[in-house]
Amino acid sequence: MPPRRSSKAKAAPVAAPQAEEEPAEAALQTLQFNQPLSWRAGKPIALGELLSRLETLSLELKEMEQEEIERDSLIKVAKELAGQGLLSHKDKGVRAWTACCLVEILRLCAPNAPYTASQLKDIFNFLITSILPAVSDPAHAYNNQHMYALSSLAQVKSIVLVTDLPSSDSLISHLFTSFFDILSGSSKSSTGEQLGKHVEYHMTEILIILVDEALNLPTEVVDIILAQFLRADPRALSAGANKTKKGGATDDKQSTFLIKDLPPAYNMAKQICNSCPEKMARYVSQYFNEAIMDASAGNGLGKGSHRRASLDQADSSEEDIPSGPTEEDLKELNKTHRLIRELWRACPAILQNVIPQLEAELAAENVQLRLLATETLGDMVSGIGAAGPPPPPNTNPAAYPPATLNSSLKSTANQSILTIPASPQPFPQAHPTAYSNFLGRKNDKSTLIRSAWTTSIGRILTTSAGGIGLTQQEEKALVTSLAEKLGDSDERVRVAAVKAVGSFEFRDIIIQLGLIGGVTQPNSVLCNLADRARDRKHGVRIEGMKTLGRIWGVASGEIAAGNEAVISLLSAIPSKLFDTFYTNDMDINVLLDHVQFEMLLPLGYPSLKSKALRNGDADSQKNKDTQGNAEKERDVTEADKIRTERILLLIRDLDPRAKKAFFGMQARQGSYSKIMQTFLKRCEEYNGGVMDDNEATIKTHLGKLIEYFARTLPDPARVAADLWKFAKMHDRRSYQLVRFCMDPASDYKTISNAIKEISKRIDAAPGAPAGLLETLTPLLYRCSLLIYNKSHVPAIMDFSRSDEMGLGNSAHETLKEISINAPEVFKAHVKELCKLLEDQGPCPNKAAASGSLETLKACAGFAVKYPKEIPQDRRFLQSLVRFALHGTPATAKHAVIILMAAAEKKQMYAKDILQKCLGDFQFGVGNFLARLATISQLVLLAPEEVADDMDAIVDLALSDILFRVREPSALPSSDHLWISDDKIDDECKAKLWSLKILVNRLRANKNAELSKETGPLVFKLLFTLIRNEGELTKNENTPPAHKSRLRLLAAQLILKLCRSDHYDELLSPKDFNRLSTVAQDPLFQVRSGFVNKLKKYLTRNFLPRRFETIIFLLAYEPQDELREESVIWIRSRALHCSSSSKTPYMELIFARLISLLAHHPDYGASADDLADFTKYLLFYLNSVATEANIGVIYHIAQRVKQTVDAIDERASENLYHLSDLAQAVIRRYEEVHGWSMQSWPGPKIRLPPALFGAIDGHILASDIAHKNFLPDELTDRLDELVKAKSKSKKRKSEIYEVKEESRKRPKVALAKSKSLPIRKPKIKAGPKTPKKKRSSHDIIPSSERRRSSRSAKVKTYAEDSEEDDGDEYGGDAESQAEDEDEVDEVPEDSDDNNAPEEEEEKERDIKMADIQELPGEGSNGGITKGKNHGDSRNLMPSQQSVGKNLEPPSTGLALSESSDDELSSPKQTPSPPPPIVGKARPKAKRQPDKLLGKPKARVTRSKP
Repeated sequence: MPPRRSSKAKAAPVAAPQAEEEPAEAALQTLQFNQPLSWRAGKPIALGELLSRLETLSLELKEMEQEEIERDSLIKVAKELAGQGLLSHKDKGVRAWTACCLVEILRLCAPNAPYTASQLKDIFNFLITSILPAVSDPAHAYNNQHMYALSSLAQVKSIVLVTDLPSSDSLISHLFTSFFDILSGSSKSSTGEQLGKHVEYHMTEILIILVDEALNLPTEVVDIILAQFLRADPRALSAGANKTKKGGATDDKQSTFLIKDLPPAYNMAKQICNSCPEKMARYVSQYFNEAIMDASAGNGLGKGSHRRASLDQADSSEEDIPSGPTEEDLKELNKTHRLIRELWRACPAILQNVIPQLEAELAAENVQLRLLATETLGDMVSGIGAAGPPPPPNTNPAAYPPATLNSSLKSTANQSILTIPASPQPFPQAHPTAYSNFLGRKNDKSTLIRSAWTTSIGRILTTSAGGIGLTQQEEKALVTSLAEKLGDSDERVRVAAVKAVGSFEFRDIIIQLGLIGGVTQPNSVLCNLADRARDRKHGVRIEGMKTLGRIWGVASGEIAAGNEAVISLLSAIPSKLFDTFYTNDMDINVLLDHVQFEMLLPLGYPSLKSKALRNGDADSQKNKDTQGNAEKERDVTEADKIRTERILLLIRDLDPRAKKAFFGMQARQGSYSKIMQTFLKRCEEYNGGVMDDNEATIKTHLGKLIEYFARTLPDPARVAADLWKFAKMHDRRSYQLVRFCMDPASDYKTISNAIKEISKRIDAAPGAPAGLLETLTPLLYRCSLLIYNKSHVPAIMDFSRSDEMGLGNSAHETLKEISINAPEVFKAHVKELCKLLEDQGPCPNKAAASGSLETLKACAGFAVKYPKEIPQDRRFLQSLVRFALHGTPATAKHAVIILMAAAEKKQMYAKDILQKCLGDFQFGVGNFLARLATISQLVLLAPEEVADDMDAIVDLALSDILFRVREPSALPSSDHLWISDDKIDDECKAKLWSLKILVNRLRANKNAELSKETGPLVFKLLFTLIRNEGELTKNENTPPAHKSRLRLLAAQLILKLCRSDHYDELLSPKDFNRLSTVAQDPLFQVRSGFVNKLKKYLTRNFLPRRFETIIFLLAYEPQDELREESVIWIRSRALHCSSSSKTPYMELIFARLISLLAHHPDYGASADDLADFTKYLLFYLNSVATEANIGVIYHIAQRVKQTVDAIDERASENLYHLSDLAQAVIRRYEEVHGWSMQSWPGPKIRLPPALFGAIDGHILASDIAHKNFLPDELTDRLDELVKAKSKSKKRKSEIYEVKEESRKRPKVALAKSKSLPIRKPKIKAGPKTPKKKRSSHDIIPSSERRRSSRSAKVKTYAEDSEEDDGDEYGGDAESQAEDEDEVDEVPEDSDDNNAPEEEEEKERDIKMADIQELPGEGSNGGITKGKNHGDSRNLMPSQQSVGKNLEPPSTGLALSESSDDELSSPKQTPSPPPPIVGKARPKAKRQPDKLLGKPKARVTRSKP
């Protein structure tokens, strides 16, 4: 407000007033009052009389006007009023009326007051100290007189006379203090009663006059004015001024609770500053200059010389910076900078000289000063004052209904006015230089500054620059900077960036952060935030994953509503989160458990009080709903449907890799619940430590279970201690609550309430340790039926039928998973599904209903485990027969599984279906593919019923399909080496099914002796496909796309057969080496399909350990993701082996690897060739070697040189080359890592006799041992090679860091070596030819690809198909159960090539490819008699999650005794395979009628 003294004159304070002669144009009034107001000592005027006189005088003076009064008539009264008798009178009334008279005298005599300077000082001292403070009491008897005096001083502006008085600073200071105390309610005379707005107005006017007219304000006055702005700071209020009724300080959290208006004292100070901006700017500049410079210029010698160095020590980059302000100085500086923030909100004009001071602080050497300046400028841009930033948004993922973009509009209705961001003007335009310097702190060398800067950027964006708004360019620049800080090199900056993103409203996340892209857009804020879920620092991961989960939980409503903008930006969040499951880090896995059930699918969702109808009238309940209580009294079923919708929505948006992880996490519930049941039983036996007998046994059993749980969680020692204390608490109620969580009969509400009650009981338990709840919570999440719950099944079935919101496919997938992994939950609903199948069955002229395949899958998984629960209704069984004959191959397969598992007359159905399949079978006619699928399953599941027709089946598979080419290939083209699943022709599908028919015949055989007769013939066929690159015909005209599919399937079927011991024995070392070359196939689809299948079987312990050797051939894998994921898988296996067994399993693999490399097609003894093979050895060492086991590995490398090659003795020298190379590489590897290798203390390790034989003669052995087989030129290059390859080794938690500096590390080029063609067996290498560079899209020949370091992206880690019963992460099915439930299916048309169907033997999701045809010799399909392959089954628990064991170690298995310096592996007895029916035939050359022992005469198929 501008000054209101435009025509104001000053009084003459020195000379006595003189009567001036004025021309009398009209008669002037004279004062009529003539009664005395003064008295002599001892004769005072009576109080009543004095009051009457003063009142009379006051009323008369009020009636007079300045221009009409004869001023001389006022002189006598004026002098009497200034007498000490009245000014110091003890009566309040006398003083009040005197004040009224005095202000009237000053009004009438203006501009020249009729007083001397001394009198004026007494008068204003009287008014300021006695009268004006009394206005704080509205109930005062003379409040009207006090208010009149106040208003007169403000309106007449006679208060200005104070500025001319000598030594008036004390009066001015007192006046300012009194007025601000009155408005703040802290005045002594204040009664707490609210004052009127006119009081505040008059006081403000008086103070503005003084500030405007005073030449120099006292320093105390400036301090008083500025101190009022700190009333907006809750910390300042709680420090003293704001007190509770009991006299204690108020709670900081309540200090700004729902403050709707600014404090009156604050408003008065704000009005003063805005009314006098020029003068106040000068005073404020001086104030801050003294405050800031005094603190920042200090040399640290504060009170007691207590230096504040903690902030400096917090940043390692500031070690050499001189010591700065003391702790007391920092407190003052913080207070000063908070004041600057508030002044910018209230009166920015007075800071024009302060902003340059802040700019200077930005460039200060001291970290604390730069930090304060950065935070202050950031808050000024955001319009944040001393009260701090606004409260975080209420983003509750459990809220229902979920937030929408419209409902997420910012609201300040329930927010304190002190925390509402408000900037009076755009800071970037008002102070562009300061703003530019602030932005420059983005790259400050101090992490503290960068963290504060990042937080400030988040606030600027969330507040829209204090409500002013940002231009599109400014907003985009800030969002881009925030995205960059999410990838900062320091974890504190990344945490600050994640928290900044978490402070955004849902609407702002979509509109502002989505400006540069969503979760899948590289370098966007949301993408970089998703990367923080895999950050190498656990603190960053916690913030990142929780923020991501919270964002998706809040956005789920809009995603379900189909909002394309939200879906494109945020729908990939669940995939990013569940993808972290593959990191194999226990901290991440526990964090993922919390995020899943607290953010994505919160236990309390939907957050409404769902109540079932209890003991009441249903009609009365409906009446309540109609009366407006529907939301509060929502039926449980509706709440379950809402929750199920969110679960299916989550599953729908998962990519195949993340979906596999999600279902794997749910599948482990069965194994965890079994372990938890046993644990609770042992706790009850333990009885809190009080046991009558078997104390040692009980403690031992309980200790083993606790040890298992400890291995699945971080910090095993703490977890074990917590669980022992839980057992000692012996809370039986908690035991029962945990059982409720695992009981399939418990509904979701029961489980949710049980978990909540457990948490409360543990928190309230007096003897419970602090971390017990933290330990138990992830275990409860893992063993509870929270997803596969009986409350969800009805809703899932409804979605599967209606496909509402596009959730039908997700519902079908979930039903299938429930039927396999939680069949007990599925029992009550299986009849409903079977009833549904009755109406969905196909006919010759009618296709099956949509969704029938997924329904069949669910029923098939359930039927294998609970065949008696499947209804035997004839209509249902006939529907299954129709599926088998007239459906698709997939539906036919599952229908046969159900029939063979559950039908009481399955023999009859098997024979009937088989006759119908074979009777009129014609290739390409009708549903011939479905019939092949049906035959394949019948051969596996009903071998006795099909025995009589086995010859006809084999003849059909070989002569009619496999050995015929109906559509010969044209010239090979790289575009047709691999085709997508939906483009595979019927001929290729038929050949794939025919191969499965032949293999299933063997799998059904339980007779080991018979398998040795029939097995070699099938192995010969499969290896012919591998050797000839998928070609079986004499004319060699099979289409390339067919060959790639056949080649891959042949390799996978070999793996499947080797799951049985008697078939594994048929795989000779030479054949094993040939099989391993598939891992280096030129086509990525073939390589990944084979490797992923291999890892899946090894993870489930279905294959002997020798197959792990093949994984190490991925050293030259050009696809980075497949190679790195395999490294993680190997490390996980190695970690488990080292912790669960004393036998060096992974170390023994090294000998097998050397043997495999010695027979590798690319092997050569030249220096260049051996240099290339160095990478294989380093790949093994980087994955397996540690300082603890490198001595064992070195010993094994030495032992290899003490043997001869048992496969081909002529290749023994290859072993010696590789042995010396391995020893040299290990020694250099040890040096690079700074390890101290310990020699092997145990007995000499005996190598597999099938691969290594004894050397004949001591002299020959000695000569070999002393000879160095390495070329001299290679020895000089090893240091460089080892250092280059070893640098890429990272810690497990660092592999997933998105922006690692190591990615910028230049690659060390190896000496280029000539590539070798793939060698035929027993043929020496031909001449080397130079490598030819190819584009990333070309098909890489095996010999070249094996040495390539090119990389490209792949999309899958584990094989998409779920071939076996049980799950890769937690299924616990035995081999026999898996075989019975196996789903063998040929790829069919698919809407999404990247999301294959998840079924037991789904080969269509395995990407296969063709290779260039190379002729080869016949395969040795038999076994080498008398040779022991030296393989043993893995003792790792069958329940494993990407290398993590999910079940306790198997009991009852012990290591075999070591004999003759041999460390032998334990043997696990496999489940016996199904029997095979049919006679074995003698071996013969490849002829259609003889290859599998078929009679020469073709069998005529009988018609039904």
